[in-house]
Amino acid sequence: MSAAPVSVATLAAMKVRGERIACLTCYDASFARLLDASGVELLLVGDSLGMVLQGHATTVPVTMDQMVYHSACVSRARTRALVVADLPFLACATPERALDHAARLLQEGGAEVVKLEGGMPMLGTVERLSAQGVAVCAHLGLLPQSVHQLGGYRFQGRDHASAERIRHEALAMQDAGASLLVLECVPAALAEEIAGLLSIPVIGIGAGAGCDGQVLVLHDLLGLNPERAPRFSRDFLRGRGSIAEAIAAYVAAVRAGDFPGPDETPY
Repeated sequence: MSAAPVSVATLAAMKVRGERIACLTCYDASFARLLDASGVELLLVGDSLGMVLQGHATTVPVTMDQMVYHSACVSRARTRALVVADLPFLACATPERALDHAARLLQEGGAEVVKLEGGMPMLGTVERLSAQGVAVCAHLGLLPQSVHQLGGYRFQGRDHASAERIRHEALAMQDAGASLLVLECVPAALAEEIAGLLSIPVIGIGAGAGCDGQVLVLHDLLGLNPERAPRFSRDFLRGRGSIAEAIAAYVAAVRAGDFPGPDETPY
């Protein structure tokens, strides 16, 4: 593992070399140090904190102030990993609003990349942010911030029309200037195809092993939510003696292409 700080250029080079990227959610300084030392390339300060830390049923209640606070906690503690922070619900309602909020995440929160959910309606926002020097991670497939509109946490892209839409949106996001793409809960074959089409790294969650990297919610990796564990997650702490060992096992499994396996690939 190189001690050099990870950048979007680092991740692009890893994709070219065929090296898989390990990403985990992170919300505080203690875990930021641990994940950083374990070789995780991306620390995602996700609005998933609304569910795993705050006890909400969805990510919708998470505020901009909370995202800035947790981003700052993480960014102060890591030395190598790249910090990606979510723009929370309706923070991207307009390109101007997104630009103001992205500035807070970078200037106050110490993040280096901002992540936003959504397809074609977000293209102008991605273009605006990129034009202003903001590195953007797009997010397609299942969009947790749209859970009420979707009617639940359901896999996306399982029919021809929706798969074609996601494929088109992925290419459009790259053309608009996105540096990274997260694909959540889409069929493995579709995710692998999109990863092959794009020159930017594609990070999967519930999207099979064919992506350029993987991300999990840290609390799912540690088996802290067994009654609501996603079908695509794995409890890496089970049978191991420490959290550090569990995270190291996750990184190794991602690197080797052993995670996700067939049991963690629903479609």
